[in-house]
Amino acid sequence: MIEQGTQSARSLALDVLTEIERKDAFSNLELNAALNKANLTRREAGLATELVYGTLSRLNTLDWIATQFVKKPTHRLEPWLRNLLRLALYQLHYLDRIPDRAIVHEAVEEAKKHGHKGTVSLVNGVLRNYLREKEQLNPPTQWPKFKKIALEHSHPEWLVKRWLSAFGEKETIAMCKTNNLPPTLSVRVNTLRISKQAFIARLQQEIPDAVIEESLLSDVGLLVSHAGNIANSPLFNEGLCAIQDESSMLVGQAMDVQPEMAVLDTCAAPGGKTAHLAERMGNRGSILALDIHPHKLQLIDETVERLGITIVDTMEADARALPESFQQAQFDRILVDAPCSGFGVIRRKPDLKWQKQVEDITAIAAMQMELLEQAVRCLKPGGKLVYSTCTVDPEENGRLIHRFLDSHTEFELDPSLVDDMPPLLRERFHQSGAYIQILPHYFSSDGFFISRLRKRV
Repeated sequence: MIEQGTQSARSLALDVLTEIERKDAFSNLELNAALNKANLTRREAGLATELVYGTLSRLNTLDWIATQFVKKPTHRLEPWLRNLLRLALYQLHYLDRIPDRAIVHEAVEEAKKHGHKGTVSLVNGVLRNYLREKEQLNPPTQWPKFKKIALEHSHPEWLVKRWLSAFGEKETIAMCKTNNLPPTLSVRVNTLRISKQAFIARLQQEIPDAVIEESLLSDVGLLVSHAGNIANSPLFNEGLCAIQDESSMLVGQAMDVQPEMAVLDTCAAPGGKTAHLAERMGNRGSILALDIHPHKLQLIDETVERLGITIVDTMEADARALPESFQQAQFDRILVDAPCSGFGVIRRKPDLKWQKQVEDITAIAAMQMELLEQAVRCLKPGGKLVYSTCTVDPEENGRLIHRFLDSHTEFELDPSLVDDMPPLLRERFHQSGAYIQILPHYFSSDGFFISRLRKRV
């Protein structure tokens, strides 16, 4: 018999999956809201989180399995029933620590709560048939490579096809596999308040079970596991650290900021990179952080206040149409961390890969070009601009930079970027030395593009 707590976790996961689909909601927001209302133990909350994100990661594969045993297409099933089958099949197909009979029993009990005798029978039949025939489940041999990869590794076919063209089969499969793994938690030590070694000592003292590993990508980064929710810890609340992915930390390094510089961050929310820049400047100089949404500016203000940073001013502005007063070449450094398709952070947002379509990329790239063209007008001669994204799509990254340079001859690639970054990255850099595309499987970090341009004197 399975314990009551696990039942609660599964029931919550089903409700969350159904609501995400019904409202087209962000998975992290819907899950966090549900967990905050529910009174689950840490273990139960962990299981519910794993079930929601795991099921979302594997949607197309789970639906394909279900269609082998259901007479009508899964999209014609009631949402709760479709998601119940997905949830149960995810556990049966991908998890091995929960007994099969417990998974089937729990799914049948959920079906009794939501449906009638026929749906209960359908759920029971689908799951038992799966268990009998799972070894014979294989895609048709005549399927093209992209369809097989998409099904086996649970990614949209159009995206796999695009990645095969850009990166080749080996890289595409490795990227898909990594995207289905849970992300590692990494923290950035706030060296304005504490040294890295002192932070490690305090973390070990306050959370003895924590496993700590120094980042290979950032001199202020740590990989932390078995530490619970760091964001609720005194270490976080006292402003001794920030939660930030290792790849994202590299953006601060690429900016090559110095104390007393004037810096512009055009798409700054929620403020992690802004704060990192201030830390690297020793909290001396000035940073103007822009965002188009007032509530997001509040996030930046809260972040810098928590970290003890005093050189950041925030301003509501559309970075696609900056005020005339900005266009007087007054900034030494500019960061354009552009909104993007987000395909580098699928590990953190598994539903993202199902929400985007190929035409979205073209529209996003057009907006990114607007941001870049506005930002460069504010850069001093000899100044440096970093353009970064958390995606892996060439249209938003390398191709966009070269398109920009073709029509803006007063700017050039900055080949010294490679020398300012960790030596570990050197072999991954473009031959120019001015930009790098990090894929998620390179370092088990977020997929990121980082480039640096220089304004000719």
